[in-house]
Amino acid sequence: MNAEIQNPSSSTVNELLAFFKALSDANRLRILGVLANQSMSVEQISTSLNLSPSTVSHHLAKLSEAGLVTAKPESYYNIYSLNSATLEEMSQRLLRKENLVQLAEEIDLESFDRKVIRDYMTPTGKLKTIPAQEKKLLAILRYLAQSFETGKSYSEREVNEILKKFHDDFASLRRYLIDYGFMQRENGVYQRIR
Repeated sequence: MNAEIQNPSSSTVNELLAFFKALSDANRLRILGVLANQSMSVEQISTSLNLSPSTVSHHLAKLSEAGLVTAKPESYYNIYSLNSATLEEMSQRLLRKENLVQLAEEIDLESFDRKVIRDYMTPTGKLKTIPAQEKKLLAILRYLAQSFETGKSYSEREVNEILKKFHDDFASLRRYLIDYGFMQRENGVYQRIR
């Protein structure tokens, strides 16, 4: 199994979400359908699909962001074309079984994390208790790690001050962040690594 699948890549997940979002609208699918037959201007697409030019432009912008259509200036108009090579490449790459499994696992993990955070955090943002169960502890650690910038160096005092906002036993939280690989410590300097 390759590393990208074992360790979910947020860029792959973001690409998948953008791809599905671009295809999640009936009008966008209709626009792709007419562009599959021939390249057209906004006005031609508008007439062909009985949509307003502003609606077509809005949908074309979304499809362009996802790389599914391209525009080429011609006279006073932009002529839009289906980017079939990108569509095929994205379909093959993003819709691989492994990537869909990865997406489902990441979404499940995010749902689990949200539930644990709801259960363990007070409305003021303090931890009620540090979870004893490892799975729940990891959810809390993922949440706490977001309080630190990746690659930025922190002194132990700075780490303690940040963690103290969440729980009085900041020393245990700091140790868990290191033990579970969210942070590293070298010569008294701490850095978030994931």
